[in-house]
Amino acid sequence: MHTFEVWAPIRTAVRVEVDGRRHDMTRSPDGWWRADVEASADSRYAFLLDEDDTALPDPRSPRQPDGVHAPSQLHTLDRDAWTDSRWNGRQLAGAAIYELHIGTFTPEGTFAAAVDKLDHLVELGVDFVEVMPVNGFNGTHNWGYDGVLWYTVHEAYGGPDGLQALVDACHARGLGVVLDVVYNHLGPSGNYLDRYGPYLAQGANTWGRSINLDGPSSDHVRRYIIDNALRWFEEFHIDALRLDAVHALVEHTATHLLEQLAVETRRLSAHLGRPLTLIAESDLNDPKLITPRSAGGYGLDAQWDDDLHHAVHAAVSGERQGYYGDFGSLACLSETLRQGWFHAGTYSTFRGRIHGRRLDTRQIPASALVTYTCTHDQVGNRATGDRPGAYLDSGQLAVKAALVLCSPFTPMLFMGEEWGASTPFQFFTSHPEPELARATAEGRKAEFAEHGWSTEDVPDPQDPQTFERSKLDWEERGRAPHSRILDCYRALLRLRRERIELTDPWLDDLSVDYDEDDRWIVVHRGALRLACNLGSDPVTVPVGGSPVLWWEPPKQDETASATVVPGHSFVVLDASSAVTSV
Repeated sequence: MHTFEVWAPIRTAVRVEVDGRRHDMTRSPDGWWRADVEASADSRYAFLLDEDDTALPDPRSPRQPDGVHAPSQLHTLDRDAWTDSRWNGRQLAGAAIYELHIGTFTPEGTFAAAVDKLDHLVELGVDFVEVMPVNGFNGTHNWGYDGVLWYTVHEAYGGPDGLQALVDACHARGLGVVLDVVYNHLGPSGNYLDRYGPYLAQGANTWGRSINLDGPSSDHVRRYIIDNALRWFEEFHIDALRLDAVHALVEHTATHLLEQLAVETRRLSAHLGRPLTLIAESDLNDPKLITPRSAGGYGLDAQWDDDLHHAVHAAVSGERQGYYGDFGSLACLSETLRQGWFHAGTYSTFRGRIHGRRLDTRQIPASALVTYTCTHDQVGNRATGDRPGAYLDSGQLAVKAALVLCSPFTPMLFMGEEWGASTPFQFFTSHPEPELARATAEGRKAEFAEHGWSTEDVPDPQDPQTFERSKLDWEERGRAPHSRILDCYRALLRLRRERIELTDPWLDDLSVDYDEDDRWIVVHRGALRLACNLGSDPVTVPVGGSPVLWWEPPKQDETASATVVPGHSFVVLDASSAVTSV
């Protein structure tokens, strides 16, 4: 006997169809409908609302073997399949994250294939694997942000059992797992939530109707989200969640959804006896997200920091289009390294207004900001999805890596970055509906036009080759110049593990020297000095100390200075350290 239940407060009758047989359900005062029905462990089931004979999937469906429009299937993870009973979790401070997309990380595009590449990540030296969204969406492949059944796991990747196996394999290798989740909108195909109840609000954000977080019956909608988050932690042993675009969550209650989620996550963490981490993506530069609750904040653990990406990218590449317009100077890079955000109550020309608010670095550690040289967004939202290696040389890639990996923030790599992958990461979709496919392609081109990009070479998201082109070429790792870039990343990550200065989560011992005209910058981290030449001519910079960890061997004299060739960087260590070639 199984109890089927669904929240459908706006309906006068609900039936559940289990393995082809229909059963009436009983309503409780809070809008939940229930029925006890004989069912097997893998029974197919669906709900029928009022007099409509259309069978709809369960909003909390654990599995959708035939797609998001088809009936749901009962499913429970095999507890005996777990082998991570000794896994005690990982804290975020001091760690390095590796972001990947299951469908393009390997040629096969499955959880099982990703497991085969985990040893590479261990040898690389990262600590967390961040998986882009894997919940149920319509079609065979996309970035994952069009999910409509948040409790499911995409079948083409390997379904829930495949995700379980990936998490277990990560833990066996000492890797934590971050899961990217989307609670700010639903995809355009397969969303039946509004037929059940008031899940959606009247307003809309960039991607569609807003979620009802503060209107009538919103308590149940909030519960739908929080229960989902806790399920990933408890049932799937996930270690951290990356919360997509939380600035698009529209809500005006006294206790924000994010604060409520933080409270319940801490409670579960105490019960499970391992760290559970919440990482927000937000473009607001609002420290309230990561300010402790005791100081009036929401109490999240970390948030993405686009400002440092922009500061590093613009300084090294010279690009100034769109939101890079305010970035590029070494003064900007220095300020961002020292305070976490560049826009902290300052005027943003891109937005045409004052943006952001200054962090209180005395109570918020630098490790609460996740930084990167690139992400799925910063690559995939370029017109052709070209990676930095397409327009920067190996030395420039190494400079960007050194500035991020030697910064006081939590670094994150995007798959393939570590060897300067030549394959693009383009925006791809597989909408079965022709009208939706056409609208997506046209909207993509219009978006690029607004940001000043040429639309002539923008790939069609629906073209299967757009997806295929975005898959990593793992054979590149062993060929020059990719193998040398990989050696550089491994050395920098090894240095982070060996030197306490680089994992120091506070900004007290960080200072920066730079010369805007000669285009050099030196970052001081305790006894370490990171020196970078972003100009076109060799420069002599004050560093102090010896010996030197270098990407290209600089010339050193007896005056505690060194000559740095263009587009290269090195780190000066204290006298007790060994010289390690990068």
